[in-house]
Amino acid sequence: MKRERCTHWVLRIGAAFAFFYPPVAAVFDPVSWLGYFPHFIRVLPIDSFVLLHGFGTLEIVLALWVLSGWRIRIPALLMTAMLLAIVAFNLAQMDIVFRDLSIAALTLALVLWPKVALSPAAQ
Repeated sequence: MKRERCTHWVLRIGAAFAFFYPPVAAVFDPVSWLGYFPHFIRVLPIDSFVLLHGFGTLEIVLALWVLSGWRIRIPALLMTAMLLAIVAFNLAQMDIVFRDLSIAALTLALVLWPKVALSPAAQ
């Protein structure tokens, strides 16, 4: 069971990194990240930078939640949905967002991970 726990940690750290990086990068170069929001969201009466950093805050919360391991299926499912939405709304940028499909597969693996493999009784 130690191998399964290690594998689970690797998946969680990978997912968390993928969700920590964009908000941090957006602090230093926000304009590069605004383009990933679909047009119908960018035209809302919300300041673009408030939208960007609000979304970044959500990403950080999800990353920390996944790292905590508490009820992990919920944040992992939200991460999967967010990544798939990013790809769906940015199909014209598939050369860049194709990686999000791989990360979505990683977060989906966390959703589908069997509970039994991580329980202390199973060790």
